Amino acid sequence: MSSGHRTMTLFVTVLLGMILVILGLCADWPRWAWPALAALLPAVAAVTHRILAPAREAFPRELLPDPDLPLPEPIRQEQRVAHVALPSSVADYDFSFSATVRWLVLNAPEDAPYVNPAGLAVEAVLQRARLVAVQQPPHRSAFTQHQLDGALATMRPEATGRVMAMAQDVSLTLPESDRERLAKLSGVRKDEDVWEHERNYERSKRSYLTEDVLKDAGSAVVWWLSRNEGEVEGAVDRIGVLARLSAAARNEEVPPPFDRLTSTPGIPYPDEEEYLWHRPFSAGRVPSPPAEDTVTDPYPTFDSVLAWFGFSDDDADVQLFSERVAKLAEVHGRSEAADAIKSRFGGPGPEEDDGPDSGGEAGPGDGPGAGPPPPDAHDR
Repeated sequence: MSSGHRTMTLFVTVLLGMILVILGLCADWPRWAWPALAALLPAVAAVTHRILAPAREAFPRELLPDPDLPLPEPIRQEQRVAHVALPSSVADYDFSFSATVRWLVLNAPEDAPYVNPAGLAVEAVLQRARLVAVQQPPHRSAFTQHQLDGALATMRPEATGRVMAMAQDVSLTLPESDRERLAKLSGVRKDEDVWEHERNYERSKRSYLTEDVLKDAGSAVVWWLSRNEGEVEGAVDRIGVLARLSAAARNEEVPPPFDRLTSTPGIPYPDEEEYLWHRPFSAGRVPSPPAEDTVTDPYPTFDSVLAWFGFSDDDADVQLFSERVAKLAEVHGRSEAADAIKSRFGGPGPEEDDGPDSGGEAGPGDGPGAGPPPPDAHDR
């Protein structure tokens, strides 16, 4: 019997006796009741002792383990896997996976075949890791590693139901060569994007200039005036230049209303037909010659032709060239122009007609344009 049990029995007996004494005093019991009460108290103590007695122990106390002793550590079932290739979302770029795999063997039926729990646990962890890694691009290896830490941190049963597995100390890396290659590809893609935006900007700018600003000469003038507000005189002075620019942008000729404004400054041409006749090589146009009543002085036109070919008045070949042009004019029926050219460059002078070497009357081969041979004929 323990000391605690005795103390509790004595406490209950004394408490019950005090309650009975208080009841007897309050009820004014007779004298003979008090000895009966004194005889009843030992019986109450015996009953209380039996009621409060503890249950009998099933095992002897000396056979039970000491609760103060430390429990033995369980045997760890784990295995380290390192440098396992896991595919990423990009072909030929694999992650390098490392982790510590832990497992717990589950109860199996008596007729269940023997298994290798380590192999089942490693396979289950790798399958779970592959499902996460294959959805991520290779340049996000650090982010994918944190995802694997959470996905593999729970002990879960594998497919056969014989083992529960998890992983810790997860590491996921990408080879250095692949990181450098991805960095180069990223730089190229960024440069290509910049170049594509610049090309689109240039294409849009060209389209704006061609289809809007330089659509015609009027649009070009209005555009220039909007950029230079208040400079009306400057816009008027640039009408010819803007008209030529508009025509060149559309690969067209300058419209006739603006053709006069595109002439070279300093050469006035009061009449449009005369202006076109003096510009036979401009804008790809060959205008028709003026009427006969307007051909009064062909020398300015022929002088411009000579200047265009690079002949000067003192050139030794100018007379031969003019003679050939006169013959060409006769072939095309331009006899008046041919006579005018001959009279200026190839016609015989008064001294030559009366000279001793003139030979008298003109022979059948001498025409109105016949004259002395060119200056360089004697040299030949």
